[in-house]
Amino acid sequence: MDEIRAAVAAERRDLADVLGGLSEEQWNAPTLCEGWRVREVVAHTTMAYRASLPRVMFELLKARGDVNRMADRCARRDAEHMTSAELLACLRDNVEHPWVPPGGGPAGALSHDVIHGLDITVGLGLPRRVPVERVKIVLDQLRPKNVAFFGTDLDGVELRATDLDWSYGSGKPVDGPAQDLLLAVCGRRLPADRLIGTEAGRFTRTA
Repeated sequence: MDEIRAAVAAERRDLADVLGGLSEEQWNAPTLCEGWRVREVVAHTTMAYRASLPRVMFELLKARGDVNRMADRCARRDAEHMTSAELLACLRDNVEHPWVPPGGGPAGALSHDVIHGLDITVGLGLPRRVPVERVKIVLDQLRPKNVAFFGTDLDGVELRATDLDWSYGSGKPVDGPAQDLLLAVCGRRLPADRLIGTEAGRFTRTA
């Protein structure tokens, strides 16, 4: 458990370093999270550091119990009212924050940070690679219910990592770095050159 918490802090610290080097144009650029720029993604990932539990429950009630609707509304609101410097400071000041998603534990927090960090870096075309040991922790948490949550069609496909010993599913092979396969599982559309296989087109975009 301590090892995973250390990985969470390291991932947040690494992402803060990446964000610290972005231009304002990049902060306003789109990410792999459809409809969200970099600033919305950072607003979302740091919301738990700023919002109390009563505030979160109030926002959830306003969204009629729809977590995704609440997350989108809050991310857009906070991104509008906070500068990039304020968003970055919020992340830097909370690398050791104990937040975990409901029922997810520290591994769930790592998943949240890794996936949304990749939404930013891959979306911007940055070369950053998440250390494979962190990605493996996230991938090892995958269960059919997680795939179902994202609505990703993995029928007849075997995802095979090229940089660690991991695979998921059965069928025609789709090969690629573990972090890109993680994004594929999460329903993100990747650049066309990230994955290899006859079924890779399911998970990539043409432009």
